[in-house]
Amino acid sequence: MTFDCEKHILITGFGGQGIIMAGDILGKAATIYDGKNATMTQNYGPEARGGSCASQVIISTEDILFPSVYEPQVLVCMSQEGYTKNIKSLKKNGTFIWDEDLVKAKKHDPSWKTYHIPATRFAEELGNTMMANIVMLGFVAAVEDLVQIDALREAVLDSVPANTKENNAKAFDRGREYGEAILKGRAKQEKSRDRA
Repeated sequence: MTFDCEKHILITGFGGQGIIMAGDILGKAATIYDGKNATMTQNYGPEARGGSCASQVIISTEDILFPSVYEPQVLVCMSQEGYTKNIKSLKKNGTFIWDEDLVKAKKHDPSWKTYHIPATRFAEELGNTMMANIVMLGFVAAVEDLVQIDALREAVLDSVPANTKENNAKAFDRGREYGEAILKGRAKQEKSRDRA
């Protein structure tokens, strides 16, 4: 995978899922640990917890002239409302990633790369649904070339309370491993198709 000079990412969900924190960590990974430029803006509904919210991140190897994301190249949805509100904004040839237990995705543009993960379920299995955002970041790191995986993992560990670092590292690795397994499976399918 190669990094285009600028990537626009939109992470959506509801208050309490750590959507803003996920955007913040992604931006931190890009700037502090991966030598790129990044901006992060956020928006959320009037209700803090449970209301719709989004984190807009731009990562670039060049200067960023405008910080808002209107047509994301990568859309991550962790709520049905976030999906409904934002799916039409995803660019052609973009990447659509969703939490399969929280989002029922309909038929979509065939030019998109699509991935889904039971991020909240994995977080629950690890003992805390609040880590679903970290599971999702690990998954995003594996399937989409935004920042180096080690840079994102480091930014996660630098952003969470000390007593939760071990569990958050497990959550990140769980998402990353799942993403890597999906990519391996797809590569095998393509090889089989080429042979046929």
